[in-house]
Amino acid sequence: MEAILRQTKSSQEKRSNVTFSLVYFFFFFGLGSLTPLLSVYLKGDIGLTGTQIGMIMSITPVVMIIAQPMWGMLTDYTQKPRIILSFTLIISAIIGIIYSSVSSYLALILVAAILSFFQSSIIPIADSLTISYVQKVKGNYGALRLWGAVGFAIAVLFAGRLSEMFTMSVIFYCYSVMLFITALLTWKMPGERSSVQVDLKKGINTLMKMPKFVLFLLATFMIFGPISANNVYFGLLITDIGGTLTGVGIAFLLGAGSEAPFMKVAGNWIERLGMLKVLGLAGLVSGLRWVLYFFDPSLTLIYITTIAQGISVGLFIPAALQYVRDISPKSVNATAVSLYAAIGNGLGSWFCTYVGGIIFDLSGILTVYLFFSLITGIGLVILFVINFIDKKKKVMATQTT
Repeated sequence: MEAILRQTKSSQEKRSNVTFSLVYFFFFFGLGSLTPLLSVYLKGDIGLTGTQIGMIMSITPVVMIIAQPMWGMLTDYTQKPRIILSFTLIISAIIGIIYSSVSSYLALILVAAILSFFQSSIIPIADSLTISYVQKVKGNYGALRLWGAVGFAIAVLFAGRLSEMFTMSVIFYCYSVMLFITALLTWKMPGERSSVQVDLKKGINTLMKMPKFVLFLLATFMIFGPISANNVYFGLLITDIGGTLTGVGIAFLLGAGSEAPFMKVAGNWIERLGMLKVLGLAGLVSGLRWVLYFFDPSLTLIYITTIAQGISVGLFIPAALQYVRDISPKSVNATAVSLYAAIGNGLGSWFCTYVGGIIFDLSGILTVYLFFSLITGIGLVILFVINFIDKKKKVMATQTT
């Protein structure tokens, strides 16, 4: 009887693992169909300027900062994450279709803002359900989340090829179809409750009095902001120097696909080198990549260097999350992670995307990457300062003992 129960439990876990993997795969497939190629669509098909593109593409991180806490509170209050997740997926899919028929600048801003509002709930709720599940069954979150990177990587190549065969508006239909499929899959997800509520007000004062935490937010702002903004401008870089939409897809396939292996080894690297050194390495590789792009390399070299994204993203994300949790008091860990995501990632992405659009109009795409390299350099200096503070404290602690 016990053997039958164990076998039944194992079968249920396998089905749940497949469901979570498919949810991540199809959602990020939809995201990969739209986000990397949207700036190319806005420039080529709609005829917007770089500043206008930067404004539209920078709306998402700003809306995310406001919307994510709202969706989190609603999910915690209702304790019905699957319903909210399915609802926001369906609404996002419908808005995606509407997006394809809009052409005026103001209307595009409005649609982008509405889409960002609903879409911003999807990843946090899905992650919340996944983390609750893996904690219960002692599973591996990374093994499930990995399929999101796979879906994103394949989608850019797929959507880029379809765009060349038909019209660029096909990216919106790919996005919407994948989100509709994801909405159906959410009903097969285990009905776990959402994660622990996050009380932002309670921990903000404590965290803002910690110089190391504030400095790390600034470092993340400077280093990860350009990494996020690159998703917007990378397609413009490739097409600007003669690449095709399929070429954009290949580049994103190589870049996103290289993240998974480095995420798997990130834990070992952190144990051997320490979190700050791993963060510094990720930032340095990222900065060197932006410098290279400023010097107008060949398409072949660009394709080769996309693998650097695996180091910069695959190492930075796990190390940064662990560092934030380690340096913040346990009582405000959740608040610390929320602030890290909102300020370090959200505002950084908005700033680099928006300013990048202005620079694109004034000086072209190559200067955008010079800006990214300078911002990243400032972030690396801040990491060096944090490391210096840590070493100084250790020396003082040794002397006092």
